[in-house]
Amino acid sequence: MFIEYLQHLIYGYYPYLVGTVFLLGSLMRYDHGQFTWKTGSSQMLSSKNMRLASNLFHVGIIVIFFGHLFGMLTPHWVYEPFLHAGTKQLVAIVVGGIAGAMCVVGGAMLLYRRLTNPRVKASSSMMDTLILGLIVFQAALGMITIIFSLGHLDGEMMLTLSSWAQSIVFFSGGAADYMAEVSWIFKLHIFIGLTIILLFPFTRLVHVWSVPFGYVTRRYQIVRRRG
Repeated sequence: MFIEYLQHLIYGYYPYLVGTVFLLGSLMRYDHGQFTWKTGSSQMLSSKNMRLASNLFHVGIIVIFFGHLFGMLTPHWVYEPFLHAGTKQLVAIVVGGIAGAMCVVGGAMLLYRRLTNPRVKASSSMMDTLILGLIVFQAALGMITIIFSLGHLDGEMMLTLSSWAQSIVFFSGGAADYMAEVSWIFKLHIFIGLTIILLFPFTRLVHVWSVPFGYVTRRYQIVRRRG
């Protein structure tokens, strides 16, 4: 009885608490703490291996994010006519495995640098270190889920997790019921992921909202030499 209650609490109600804190917290942070709305880059304090680590981490996490976003929230009927669920899961394993490895390696390098470099450590907040450590742990956990996924390549587990995510996002109801037979490793992976989203507004991750897409479409600036 307690396990069932806990399952409904974590996978039925917790996601909505997370979503509320994520949206309202980000809005309030922007409205009341704009001077803290920054990436907090520490490259000028220590640039050794910074470019490699940062590129691996950011490319990996961007691929993972969009892979999960479209993979989990795209209804099965959209791709069913031309892509079998098992094939989709295999693609997700390969692409996710590569991106996950990049994120783990790059993130671990950044975390090691943050913990061992005196200058970087002195300029880092506890939340900076915590959120980076959580993301690295989450990426490593995602790599472990691949091992479990290889045991059922028919795509059924992926469809179950997608049904849970779509039920949450589209307010279908009964979302927690989809998690009843799901392995503990996937449950833990989802819980950590939700917790990272919950902490998002209170960390430097808020700079994601400020991605400069305007640079792509803005007009070229003409610079002339002085006569």
